[in-house]
Amino acid sequence: MSLQIFRTKRIEAEQESDYGLKRCLSKWDLAFLGIGAIIGTGIFVLTGIAAATQSGPAVVLSFVIAGFACTFAALSYAELAASVGGCGSAYGYSYAAFGELIAWIIGWDLLLEYGISVAAVANGWAGYFNNALTAIGLALPESLTKAPKLGGLINLPAFMIILVLMLLLIIGVKQSAKANNAMVFVKLITIAVFISVAVFNVNPAHWQPFMPFGWFETLPDGKTTGVLAGASIVFFAYVGFDAVSTAAEEARNPQRDLPFGIVSSLAFCTVVYILVSGLLTGVVPYTDLNVSSPVAHALELIGVNWASALISTGVIAGLTTVMLVLYYGLTRIIFAMSRDGLLSPFFCTVNPATQTPVRVIVICGVIMAFIAGFMPLGDLAELVNIGTLAAFVIVCFGVIVLRITQPEMKRPFRTPFTPLFPVLGMISCAALMAFLPALTWLRFFVWLVLGLIIYFSYSKYHSKIGQLA
Repeated sequence: MSLQIFRTKRIEAEQESDYGLKRCLSKWDLAFLGIGAIIGTGIFVLTGIAAATQSGPAVVLSFVIAGFACTFAALSYAELAASVGGCGSAYGYSYAAFGELIAWIIGWDLLLEYGISVAAVANGWAGYFNNALTAIGLALPESLTKAPKLGGLINLPAFMIILVLMLLLIIGVKQSAKANNAMVFVKLITIAVFISVAVFNVNPAHWQPFMPFGWFETLPDGKTTGVLAGASIVFFAYVGFDAVSTAAEEARNPQRDLPFGIVSSLAFCTVVYILVSGLLTGVVPYTDLNVSSPVAHALELIGVNWASALISTGVIAGLTTVMLVLYYGLTRIIFAMSRDGLLSPFFCTVNPATQTPVRVIVICGVIMAFIAGFMPLGDLAELVNIGTLAAFVIVCFGVIVLRITQPEMKRPFRTPFTPLFPVLGMISCAALMAFLPALTWLRFFVWLVLGLIIYFSYSKYHSKIGQLA
């Protein structure tokens, strides 16, 4: 029984499985999938918060550092997704590669990542929604737009949008590659409008001092500031790149298309982030950007209200699709863990009428709505980042381990310069974790301990592969 926690799932060849997905995605579909998932709260919300509270105009360096860390991790992620197969879920292929306990830890981490991500994106969405309401003279009372920690009662728009998405997912809303590409186009138009307006309103004096918070400093209250601390926060902007590697089974040529989709989307989005954050801190003082809708707010401050309204509309549409995809992913991860016996079978029941896991959708929706309504964005982003970074460290380490333990495994895509790149990914992601505040670490350890208690008291004894042994 003690070895059960190390038991792995059998890796099936593609031709052996009858539940594989159709390989229909081109390299450009994958690239747009990555861009669509990456460009969201990070660029439209966290740029302002990170600039105002941690990096100043040097937030551009924070994006570069976080982008490099993600690149190394993403290449390792792609190798496991392409070689182990399945639907590409980090939980699924870690079960096949590392064993049940590590699969549980990564799955438990993913629940934190996806669940809190939805709440964080809802928080950013609410900021732009409130901005749009204000522009048409229907502003909500301040008490209904802020979490209690920020002096309000509840962030009502953030609370309500998650319940609306819950109803859509229950009905069975499906996202296609074409719809995603269309939403990416809307987002890019929105960004293009901002760049075209902001570039003519830059005041170089706003970039001085360029690095007001230095590289890194821990404040007496335990909070961290500086470029490196900013990198650990804006890392949230890149979280969506794993959407590319999870599409391994649907890529026409994973060996060629996965690295193209991952690297091109990361590179493109890093350039966009640098441009937007540089212009954002150039048109207004960075101290004015600590709001939930900094891009629209900056345009309002320079008197370009028409562009502010247009950007708010585009961002609202874009962030809605990000939330829907993340919400969908969360419910499917819980569904998979339940199907494997690691969570109660209560969660893998499919409603015969809608053909969706209604129970999981409702439970997740209610919990995330309360989190979004009562927790501020900064706390949410930090909590997402530490769970995601921990999973990325494990994935990078997994590439090295599997190269040694299973050298004969078919690898359609191989991480270049192994073990150098995976090691750099482990070091960079671990370093970004180190720059997060102590309170975030405490919350993360509490989450992990809770997960291990559940595993050793329930999951270990109800595991399907354990029962087959």
